[in-house]
Amino acid sequence: MDAPHPLDRFFAPDAIAIIGASPERTRIRGQLLHLLRQNGYAGRLYPVNPRYAEIDGLTCYPSPAAIAAPVDLALIAIPAQAVLAALEDCAAQGVTYAAIISSGFAEQGGAQTRLQDEIAALAKRTGLRISGPNAEGFYSAKARVAATFSPAVEPRPGEEPLVASERRIGVIAQSGGMGFALYNRGRAQGLSFSHVVSTGNEADLTASDFFDYMARDAETAVIMLFIEGVRDPEKFILAAETAARQGKPVVITKIGRTKAGERAAASHTASMTGWNTAYDAVFRKYGLTAAADPDEAVAIAAGFVTCPLPRGNRVAVVTTSGGAGAWAADALASRGLSLPELSPAMQQSIRGFIPAYGSARNPVDITAQAVRTGGLIRAIEVLSGADEVDAIVVVLSLASEARISIDTAALQRIVARQSKPIQFYSYTLPSPLGRKVLAGAGLTLHTGLVPLASDLRALAERGRFAPPASPRPYAPAAAVSAALRAARGGLSEHAARQILAQAGLPMPPQRLVSGRERLDAAAESLGYPLALKIQSPDIAHKTEIGGVRLGLATPAGLRQAYDEVVAAAQRHRPEARLEGVLLQPMALPGVEMIVGTIRDPGFGPLVMVGAGGAMTELFRDVSYRLAPVDADEAMTMLGELRAAPLLNGFRGAAPADLAALARLVAQLSQFAAAYRDLVQEIELNPVFVHPSGQGCTVADALLIPLQR
Repeated sequence: MDAPHPLDRFFAPDAIAIIGASPERTRIRGQLLHLLRQNGYAGRLYPVNPRYAEIDGLTCYPSPAAIAAPVDLALIAIPAQAVLAALEDCAAQGVTYAAIISSGFAEQGGAQTRLQDEIAALAKRTGLRISGPNAEGFYSAKARVAATFSPAVEPRPGEEPLVASERRIGVIAQSGGMGFALYNRGRAQGLSFSHVVSTGNEADLTASDFFDYMARDAETAVIMLFIEGVRDPEKFILAAETAARQGKPVVITKIGRTKAGERAAASHTASMTGWNTAYDAVFRKYGLTAAADPDEAVAIAAGFVTCPLPRGNRVAVVTTSGGAGAWAADALASRGLSLPELSPAMQQSIRGFIPAYGSARNPVDITAQAVRTGGLIRAIEVLSGADEVDAIVVVLSLASEARISIDTAALQRIVARQSKPIQFYSYTLPSPLGRKVLAGAGLTLHTGLVPLASDLRALAERGRFAPPASPRPYAPAAAVSAALRAARGGLSEHAARQILAQAGLPMPPQRLVSGRERLDAAAESLGYPLALKIQSPDIAHKTEIGGVRLGLATPAGLRQAYDEVVAAAQRHRPEARLEGVLLQPMALPGVEMIVGTIRDPGFGPLVMVGAGGAMTELFRDVSYRLAPVDADEAMTMLGELRAAPLLNGFRGAAPADLAALARLVAQLSQFAAAYRDLVQEIELNPVFVHPSGQGCTVADALLIPLQR
C-alpha cells in the first residue's frame, strides 16, 4: 500500500485485549488467547475477565478501563447482553478496533436486532471500528495475528507445510467457517495467505471495507470473497475498480443463487432479470471470477498465484493414461477450452521420445513407459516452447508413497521459466510425496477435473480482461429530468421516444395521431409502408391486446387498422387512457435485438443486450453490465451472446452494423446512469440491426419512470 490504510492497525495491532478471556482452552474464550500465543504474536496481550487474576502467566484485568496502556484491538467473546457496555468501555479508553466474536444479535432476530443497531450507532458516534458481531475473527500471516478460534490456524508440531507459491491470497468471508475452510483447503495445496477475515453480521465494518483493504495491500496478490450479499454497493464497486486497476485477480463465491421468486414487471428486461443478475453484471464488468464451490474457488486462486496468464484458450493435454487424458479433454472442452490437434511437425518431434503405441495428436498419450525414460519432461519442454498451444495439462498418477518417476530438478527449471500455465492432475489420490514434489517445483496438484477446467478457463478469461474505461460523464438535461418527474403515471411509447430523442438517442421519425381524420396527413409526411400502434401510458405490451398493425400500404388499410386497434384497446383495457395511435415508417430488414436497462435497488442501473423480437423470452440470450458502459465494453457484451454469429454474417448473410448497435447500447446505458433516480426500466425491442454501415432502427420503445 502506498499510503496508510485505515485498517492497517486492525490487521497488525501492537496490543490486543481479549475481553472474556478464559484459561479453558476447550472454550472459544480460551482458544482466542491460546491461538494468538501459539502463532507467535509478538505484541502485548491483555486478558480481560474479572474472574481471574492471571491466565497462562499473563495478568488478567477486570475491565478494559483497568489496562493502563494503549490497546489497538479488542477481541470480545462475552454474552451478547454485555457486549454494548464492553464496547463503551473500549471507546472510552481509546481502543481503535473491536472484533466481536459473540453471537446472539441480528441473526437471532427480535430485540437482539435492536441491540446490533445500537452497536452500529456506537461505532458511528465514537469512531470505534467494529468487525462482527457473530464473526469468527481474523488471521494475518505477516503480523502473526491469529485473532480467531478457528482450528484451521492452529500450528501442528513437526508439520512441514507445503509452499507451492510465496504469492499470497487474501480471504474475506461473510461466513467465518467458510473463510477459514478456504484457508484450510488452500494450505493443503501449498498456497500462501496474507489475511483471512470473517465479517459476521457487519454492524460496522463490511466485506467491502476489507475488500478495499486487500485490493490495496501489497502483501495480497489474489483475493477470495465469499458473500451472501453486499450491504454497500458503491463501496464494493470502488474496491472492485481498485482491484481491476491493480491487476489483482478476485475469485468470488456468491451464495443464495436459487430463485426465491420473481417480481412482476412490465418489460421483458425485468422478467429476465433474476435475483443475482446485478451481481453477475458487476463481476463481469470488473473481472471478478465466480466460483461454484470451495474446490473450484481454491483451484482458480491457485492458478492465479502459480501460473502466468495464457494468450488464448488452446490447451495441450499430456497424459500417461489414454482414458484419463480423454476424460480431461472432455472436461476442458465442456468449459469452452480448445484442444487443437498438434501440427505435423510438432507430432513428429513428440513421436521421437514416446513408444509407437502412444499418440502425439492431442491429447498426447506418452504412455506410462515414457515417464520412466524422460518422455514426460521432454513433452512438457517441447509444448512449453510451442506457439500452437497456450496452456499444458499433465495427467498422471501420483499415488506412490515411495517414488516419483519425474526429473524434479528439470521440472523446477521448466516451471521457473514458464511462459504459459502448466497444470498437473492426478487421476489417483495423490500421496503426500507427490504433493510435496510438485509444491517444491512451484505447482499445485489438481484432483478434480471440473476445478481443473474451471481454473484454466478463468486464466484464459483473465488473459483477455481489460479494466473497464470510465465513460465520459453524461450531464442530465433539465428538460428531460422534468419530463421524467412529470410522468409518474407512466409513459406511452410516443412520450418515451420523445424523451429518449431529446436526450440524444437515435429515434426514427414518428407521428402521434389523435383522430381518424388526421391519418392521411400524417401518413403523407412519413411515407408508406407504415406501422400503426395504439398509444396509452397504461398499455405496456401493445401486441398482447391486438394494438399493433404492420406493413400498412394504403390509406384505406390505414383507416381500417386505426379502427381495429382503437376498438381492441377499448375492449381489452376500457380503463386505459388513450392518446391515439403512433405512425412510424416500417423498418428495413435486419437482425432483431433487444437493448434495455433496469434499475437494481442496490447497484443501480444495469444495461442489457440480447436476441430480440420473438426470440427475447424464448431463448433469454442476454448479456448484462453495470451502467454506464462505453462502445468497447458494449462490443464485448455482444461477443458473449449465443446470437453473435447472426450479427457477424451467418450462412452468407451480410455482417450487421455491430458498431452502430454498440453505440446504441452505450448511449442507453449512459442515459440510464445519468437519470438513475428517475428511470426504473427501459426496453428497446426489437432493434433492427441493418448491414454494416447502415445503422440500426429502434422499432419499439418502453420507458418506465421510477415510482417513488
